[in-house]
Amino acid sequence: MKIYKNIKKISSAIDFFKKKGRIIGFVPTMGFLHDGHLSLIKRARRDADLVVVSIFVNPIQFGPKEDFEKYPRDLKRDLAICKDAGVDMVFVPDRESMYPRGFCTYVNVEGLTETLCGAKRPGHFRGVATVVTKLFNIIKPDIAYFGQKDAQQAIIIKRMVEDLNMGIKIKVMPIVREKDGLAMSSRNVYLNPEERRKALCLYNSLKLAEDLYKKGERNAKNIIEAMKEVILKEDNVKIDYVSIVDLDTLRDMDFIDKDALVAVAVWVGSTRLIDNIVLT
Repeated sequence: MKIYKNIKKISSAIDFFKKKGRIIGFVPTMGFLHDGHLSLIKRARRDADLVVVSIFVNPIQFGPKEDFEKYPRDLKRDLAICKDAGVDMVFVPDRESMYPRGFCTYVNVEGLTETLCGAKRPGHFRGVATVVTKLFNIIKPDIAYFGQKDAQQAIIIKRMVEDLNMGIKIKVMPIVREKDGLAMSSRNVYLNPEERRKALCLYNSLKLAEDLYKKGERNAKNIIEAMKEVILKEDNVKIDYVSIVDLDTLRDMDFIDKDALVAVAVWVGSTRLIDNIVLT
Protein backbone atom coordinates (compact mmCIF):
# COMPACT_ATOMS: atom_id res chain seq x y z
CA MET A 1 0.00 0.00 0.00
CA LYS A 2 1.32 3.41 -0.98
CA ILE A 3 0.52 6.64 0.85
CA TYR A 4 0.42 9.93 -1.03
CA LYS A 5 0.19 13.49 0.24
CA ASN A 6 1.07 15.25 -3.01
CA ILE A 7 -1.71 15.80 -5.57
CA LYS A 8 0.50 15.62 -8.66
CA LYS A 9 2.23 12.44 -7.51
CA ILE A 10 -0.94 10.46 -6.87
CA SER A 11 -2.54 11.69 -10.10
CA SER A 12 0.54 10.62 -12.04
CA ALA A 13 0.59 7.20 -10.34
CA ILE A 14 -3.10 6.62 -11.11
CA ASP A 15 -2.65 7.74 -14.73
CA PHE A 16 -0.08 4.96 -15.12
CA PHE A 17 -2.69 2.36 -14.20
CA LYS A 18 -5.49 3.97 -16.20
CA LYS A 19 -3.36 3.81 -19.35
CA LYS A 20 -3.15 0.06 -18.76
CA GLY A 21 -6.92 -0.15 -18.67
CA ARG A 22 -7.21 -0.76 -14.93
CA ILE A 23 -10.52 -0.05 -13.18
CA ILE A 24 -10.11 2.54 -10.41
CA GLY A 25 -12.36 2.22 -7.34
CA PHE A 26 -12.42 5.19 -4.97
CA VAL A 27 -13.67 5.57 -1.40
CA PRO A 28 -13.58 9.19 -0.13
CA THR A 29 -13.58 9.45 3.68
CA MET A 30 -12.89 11.87 6.51
CA GLY A 31 -11.02 9.17 8.39
CA PHE A 32 -11.65 7.61 11.80
CA LEU A 33 -12.69 4.56 9.85
CA HIS A 34 -15.29 2.05 11.06
CA ASP A 35 -17.06 -1.00 9.60
CA GLY A 36 -19.27 1.24 7.48
CA HIS A 37 -16.22 2.57 5.64
CA LEU A 38 -14.80 -0.94 5.53
CA SER A 39 -17.90 -2.20 3.71
CA LEU A 40 -17.25 0.38 0.98
CA ILE A 41 -13.59 -0.62 0.72
CA LYS A 42 -14.47 -4.31 0.52
CA ARG A 43 -16.94 -3.67 -2.29
CA ALA A 44 -14.36 -1.57 -4.13
CA ARG A 45 -11.88 -4.42 -3.74
CA ARG A 46 -14.38 -6.75 -5.41
CA ASP A 47 -15.17 -4.38 -8.28
CA ALA A 48 -11.91 -2.64 -9.11
CA ASP A 49 -8.32 -3.40 -10.05
CA LEU A 50 -6.96 -0.48 -8.04
CA VAL A 51 -8.56 0.69 -4.77
CA VAL A 52 -7.90 4.25 -3.61
CA VAL A 53 -9.04 5.71 -0.28
CA SER A 54 -8.80 9.39 0.63
CA ILE A 55 -8.59 10.61 4.22
CA PHE A 56 -9.30 14.32 4.55
CA VAL A 57 -11.37 16.19 7.12
CA ASN A 58 -12.83 18.78 4.79
CA PRO A 59 -12.96 22.18 6.53
CA ILE A 60 -15.34 23.85 4.08
CA GLN A 61 -18.25 21.53 4.88
CA PHE A 62 -18.24 22.51 8.56
CA GLY A 63 -20.12 25.55 9.85
CA PRO A 64 -18.46 28.07 12.20
CA LYS A 65 -19.96 26.47 15.33
CA GLU A 66 -19.58 22.84 14.23
CA ASP A 67 -17.07 20.20 15.26
CA PHE A 68 -14.24 20.58 12.74
CA GLU A 69 -11.53 21.02 15.37
CA LYS A 70 -12.67 18.12 17.55
CA TYR A 71 -13.72 15.79 14.74
CA PRO A 72 -12.12 12.41 15.63
CA ARG A 73 -8.84 11.69 13.90
CA ASP A 74 -6.51 8.67 14.10
CA LEU A 75 -4.44 8.43 10.94
CA LYS A 76 -2.17 5.63 12.17
CA ARG A 77 -5.19 3.43 12.91
CA ASP A 78 -6.88 4.36 9.62
CA LEU A 79 -3.81 3.41 7.61
CA ALA A 80 -3.59 0.05 9.37
CA ILE A 81 -7.26 -0.63 8.56
CA CYS A 82 -6.69 0.30 4.91
CA LYS A 83 -3.64 -1.94 4.65
CA ASP A 84 -5.48 -4.92 6.18
CA ALA A 85 -8.39 -4.36 3.78
CA GLY A 86 -6.15 -4.51 0.71
CA VAL A 87 -6.24 -0.83 -0.26
CA ASP A 88 -3.65 0.00 -2.92
CA MET A 89 -3.29 3.77 -2.42
CA VAL A 90 -4.25 6.19 0.34
CA PHE A 91 -4.44 9.90 -0.39
CA VAL A 92 -3.86 12.10 2.67
CA PRO A 93 -3.71 15.72 1.49
CA ASP A 94 -3.35 18.71 3.78
CA ARG A 95 -5.61 21.74 3.85
CA GLU A 96 -3.14 23.99 2.05
CA SER A 97 -2.83 21.69 -0.97
CA MET A 98 -6.59 21.24 -1.32
CA TYR A 99 -7.44 24.90 -0.71
CA PRO A 100 -4.41 27.03 -1.57
CA ARG A 101 -4.29 30.76 -0.97
CA GLY A 102 -6.79 32.54 -3.20
CA PHE A 103 -9.08 29.52 -3.60
CA CYS A 104 -12.48 30.85 -4.71
CA THR A 105 -14.23 28.19 -6.82
CA TYR A 106 -17.10 26.18 -5.37
CA VAL A 107 -19.65 23.65 -6.64
CA ASN A 108 -23.30 24.06 -5.69
CA VAL A 109 -26.05 21.57 -6.48
CA GLU A 110 -29.30 23.51 -6.33
CA GLY A 111 -32.61 22.18 -5.05
CA LEU A 112 -31.41 18.93 -3.52
CA THR A 113 -29.25 20.81 -1.01
CA GLU A 114 -32.03 22.95 0.44
CA THR A 115 -33.90 20.33 2.49
CA LEU A 116 -33.07 18.00 5.40
CA CYS A 117 -29.47 18.56 6.53
CA GLY A 118 -29.05 21.26 3.89
CA ALA A 119 -31.71 23.39 5.58
CA LYS A 120 -30.07 22.92 8.97
CA ARG A 121 -26.44 23.27 7.88
CA PRO A 122 -26.15 26.15 5.37
CA GLY A 123 -23.18 25.72 3.06
CA HIS A 124 -22.51 22.14 4.14
CA PHE A 125 -23.33 20.51 0.81
CA ARG A 126 -21.52 23.20 -1.16
CA GLY A 127 -18.44 22.12 0.77
CA VAL A 128 -19.18 18.45 0.13
CA ALA A 129 -19.79 18.92 -3.60
CA THR A 130 -16.64 21.03 -3.96
CA VAL A 131 -14.30 18.62 -2.20
CA VAL A 132 -15.76 15.57 -3.97
CA THR A 133 -15.35 17.30 -7.34
CA LYS A 134 -11.71 18.06 -6.51
CA LEU A 135 -11.09 14.49 -5.37
CA PHE A 136 -12.72 13.09 -8.51
CA ASN A 137 -10.48 15.32 -10.65
CA ILE A 138 -7.39 14.15 -8.75
CA ILE A 139 -8.17 10.42 -8.51
CA LYS A 140 -10.15 10.07 -11.76
CA PRO A 141 -12.07 6.99 -10.56
CA ASP A 142 -14.25 4.73 -12.64
CA ILE A 143 -16.41 3.90 -9.61
CA ALA A 144 -16.86 5.81 -6.36
CA TYR A 145 -18.50 4.44 -3.22
CA PHE A 146 -20.71 6.21 -0.69
CA GLY A 147 -22.79 5.05 2.28
CA GLN A 148 -26.57 5.13 2.51
CA LYS A 149 -26.34 6.61 6.02
CA ASP A 150 -25.51 9.94 4.37
CA ALA A 151 -28.44 9.49 1.98
CA GLN A 152 -28.83 13.14 1.01
CA GLN A 153 -25.12 13.42 0.27
CA ALA A 154 -25.23 10.34 -1.96
CA ILE A 155 -28.24 11.64 -3.90
CA ILE A 156 -26.54 15.03 -4.37
CA ILE A 157 -23.30 13.44 -5.58
CA LYS A 158 -25.20 11.26 -8.05
CA ARG A 159 -26.97 14.31 -9.47
CA MET A 160 -23.72 16.30 -9.66
CA VAL A 161 -21.95 13.51 -11.53
CA GLU A 162 -24.82 13.22 -13.99
CA ASP A 163 -25.26 16.96 -14.50
CA LEU A 164 -21.55 17.60 -15.06
CA ASN A 165 -21.00 14.54 -17.29
CA MET A 166 -18.25 13.21 -15.06
CA GLY A 167 -18.62 9.66 -16.33
CA ILE A 168 -18.16 8.10 -12.88
CA LYS A 169 -20.38 5.31 -11.58
CA ILE A 170 -21.65 6.04 -8.08
CA LYS A 171 -22.42 3.02 -5.90
CA VAL A 172 -24.36 3.61 -2.69
CA MET A 173 -23.87 0.84 -0.14
CA PRO A 174 -26.26 -0.15 2.68
CA ILE A 175 -26.02 1.31 6.18
CA VAL A 176 -23.86 -0.77 8.50
CA ARG A 177 -25.30 -0.95 12.00
CA GLU A 178 -24.21 -2.04 15.44
CA LYS A 179 -25.86 -5.20 16.78
CA ASP A 180 -28.54 -3.11 18.50
CA GLY A 181 -29.33 -1.13 15.35
CA LEU A 182 -27.39 2.11 15.87
CA ALA A 183 -25.98 3.30 12.55
CA MET A 184 -22.19 3.32 12.58
CA SER A 185 -20.75 6.83 12.57
CA SER A 186 -17.41 8.39 13.43
CA ARG A 187 -19.33 10.77 15.72
CA ASN A 188 -20.62 7.90 17.88
CA VAL A 189 -17.33 8.20 19.77
CA TYR A 190 -18.68 11.44 21.29
CA LEU A 191 -21.45 9.55 23.14
CA ASN A 192 -21.11 8.55 26.77
CA PRO A 193 -22.73 5.21 27.78
CA GLU A 194 -26.07 6.80 28.71
CA GLU A 195 -26.19 8.86 25.51
CA ARG A 196 -25.25 5.77 23.53
CA ARG A 197 -28.35 4.03 24.92
CA LYS A 198 -30.57 7.02 24.17
CA ALA A 199 -29.24 7.22 20.61
CA LEU A 200 -31.16 4.05 19.79
CA CYS A 201 -34.29 6.23 19.59
CA LEU A 202 -33.30 7.10 16.01
CA TYR A 203 -33.31 3.50 14.85
CA ASN A 204 -36.40 2.64 16.90
CA SER A 205 -38.34 5.51 15.34
CA LEU A 206 -37.35 4.40 11.86
CA LYS A 207 -38.38 0.82 12.57
CA LEU A 208 -41.75 2.12 13.74
CA ALA A 209 -42.13 4.08 10.49
CA GLU A 210 -41.36 0.93 8.53
CA ASP A 211 -43.86 -1.11 10.54
CA LEU A 212 -46.62 1.47 10.10
CA TYR A 213 -45.95 1.60 6.36
CA LYS A 214 -46.09 -2.19 6.09
CA LYS A 215 -49.43 -2.13 7.89
CA GLY A 216 -50.82 0.25 5.27
CA GLU A 217 -50.26 3.73 6.70
CA ARG A 218 -49.55 6.17 3.88
CA ASN A 219 -50.14 9.52 5.58
CA ALA A 220 -46.68 10.98 6.14
CA LYS A 221 -47.80 13.29 8.94
CA ASN A 222 -49.18 10.37 10.97
CA ILE A 223 -45.94 8.42 10.63
CA ILE A 224 -43.82 11.45 11.53
CA GLU A 225 -45.86 12.18 14.66
CA ALA A 226 -45.52 8.57 15.80
CA MET A 227 -41.76 8.72 15.22
CA LYS A 228 -41.45 11.92 17.24
CA GLU A 229 -43.23 10.29 20.17
CA VAL A 230 -40.64 7.51 20.21
CA ILE A 231 -37.72 9.94 20.09
CA LEU A 232 -39.05 12.35 22.71
CA LYS A 233 -39.53 9.59 25.27
CA GLU A 234 -35.81 10.07 25.94
CA ASP A 235 -34.69 13.09 27.94
CA ASN A 236 -31.72 15.22 26.87
CA VAL A 237 -32.68 14.46 23.26
CA LYS A 238 -33.68 17.17 20.80
CA ILE A 239 -35.17 16.63 17.34
CA ASP A 240 -33.46 18.53 14.53
CA TYR A 241 -35.83 17.12 11.91
CA VAL A 242 -38.00 14.12 11.14
CA SER A 243 -38.95 14.08 7.46
CA ILE A 244 -40.44 11.86 4.79
CA VAL A 245 -39.32 13.02 1.36
CA ASP A 246 -39.48 11.98 -2.27
CA LEU A 247 -36.44 9.81 -2.94
CA ASP A 248 -35.67 11.66 -6.18
CA THR A 249 -36.40 15.30 -5.35
CA LEU A 250 -35.96 15.25 -1.55
CA ARG A 251 -39.16 17.30 -1.24
CA ASP A 252 -41.60 16.65 1.60
CA MET A 253 -44.37 14.15 0.90
CA ASP A 254 -47.88 14.34 2.34
CA PHE A 255 -48.96 10.96 0.99
CA ILE A 256 -46.52 8.13 0.35
CA ASP A 257 -47.39 6.90 -3.12
CA LYS A 258 -43.86 6.32 -4.44
CA ASP A 259 -40.38 5.54 -3.12
CA ALA A 260 -39.71 7.65 -0.03
CA LEU A 261 -36.78 8.46 2.21
CA VAL A 262 -37.55 8.61 5.92
CA ALA A 263 -34.78 10.69 7.48
CA VAL A 264 -34.07 11.80 11.03
CA ALA A 265 -31.53 14.11 12.63
CA VAL A 266 -31.41 14.20 16.41
CA TRP A 267 -29.23 15.87 19.00
CA VAL A 268 -28.29 13.40 21.74
CA GLY A 269 -26.68 15.62 24.31
CA SER A 270 -24.25 17.71 22.28
CA THR A 271 -23.90 15.17 19.44
CA ARG A 272 -25.91 15.41 16.24
CA LEU A 273 -26.73 12.02 14.71
CA ILE A 274 -28.52 11.14 11.47
CA ASP A 275 -30.15 7.98 10.18
CA ASN A 276 -32.65 6.94 7.53
CA ILE A 277 -34.55 4.15 5.83
CA VAL A 278 -36.12 3.87 2.38
CA LEU A 279 -39.75 2.89 1.94
CA THR A 280 -40.39 1.25 -1.43
